[in-house]
Amino acid sequence: MKEAMFYRREENGAVTCGLCRFNCQITDGCRGICNVRENRGGTLHALTYETICSGQIDPVEKKPLFHMMPGSKTFSIAAMGCNFHCRHCQNFSISQVEKAGVLQGVRITPHDIVQRALASNCSSISYTYTEPTIYFEMAYETARLARQAGLKNIFVSNGYISEEPLNTIAPFLDAANIDLKGFSTDFYRKYVQADLSEVLDSLRLYRSREIWLEITTLIIPGLNDSDIELRALADFIACTLGVDTPWHVSRFHPTYRLTDRPATPVSTLLRARDIGRAAGLRYVYVGNTPGEGGENSSCPFCSTLLIERQGYTVINNRIRSGCCPECHGEIAGRGMQG
Repeated sequence: MKEAMFYRREENGAVTCGLCRFNCQITDGCRGICNVRENRGGTLHALTYETICSGQIDPVEKKPLFHMMPGSKTFSIAAMGCNFHCRHCQNFSISQVEKAGVLQGVRITPHDIVQRALASNCSSISYTYTEPTIYFEMAYETARLARQAGLKNIFVSNGYISEEPLNTIAPFLDAANIDLKGFSTDFYRKYVQADLSEVLDSLRLYRSREIWLEITTLIIPGLNDSDIELRALADFIACTLGVDTPWHVSRFHPTYRLTDRPATPVSTLLRARDIGRAAGLRYVYVGNTPGEGGENSSCPFCSTLLIERQGYTVINNRIRSGCCPECHGEIAGRGMQG
């Protein structure tokens, strides 16, 4: 446990948390919407500091990040809790904490996280599986040490961080994959319990801080898969974040509190990919559909196959010095050479 960053004291012992865009006002003895930041006597505490519920080695493609040192390993950590309460959460067993729930995990320091990443020959540390914003203090201290040790830092996030915290960690943050869960205000309110406009503002901030950005959208049948919504989402990425921003359209499987919908048809994902390409996006990937070739990277200028993947494994990378070996067009990303 550690005193939290980014809060202010109010009257009658209450505090206002400024870490994410919910700006929770928390009375004494209570927790914020994330259920892992608690007001104790007018001081806000980060309850999961130096406590992780997951620590493992992953291919960076699993984040998913396809244009950030492809084929490299990343040391993935998570702490319990989340500031979103998505009905379709894939990691609900560790993200969804009861209001007074016990926070489980193992003790580990930022220094030890960095040492484990180095010992595992990882090129980066990923703050993932749950929402990294809500364990900001541990992520921030780890990211600073990781940068000193020559490691990259990656956020896998819902994009609800406030401006001041993002500005604070941005100098140490190399890449992020942000879930843009749909492009409907109603969808966000009903199924995520958040505000779409705040996510869009956060994405603009990420882009302005020159953090490498990739976007993931879980396509849910009948909820966020209409042509109108997908076109609007793809147009936002292309026009606001840039045509070189990779978009991962991913297959939904029924889970948690959203079990009345079928798995996403592959045809829907291919339609979303076509919509993204029609909007001008140069890199659109189809996820959770092994065998469809949707994970491969091709040159947007001459269509040469550049990176062949099977699931999260890179089979072949033909990129040379960041460029296509055939037409010599520059391929967007960080550390893209084969």
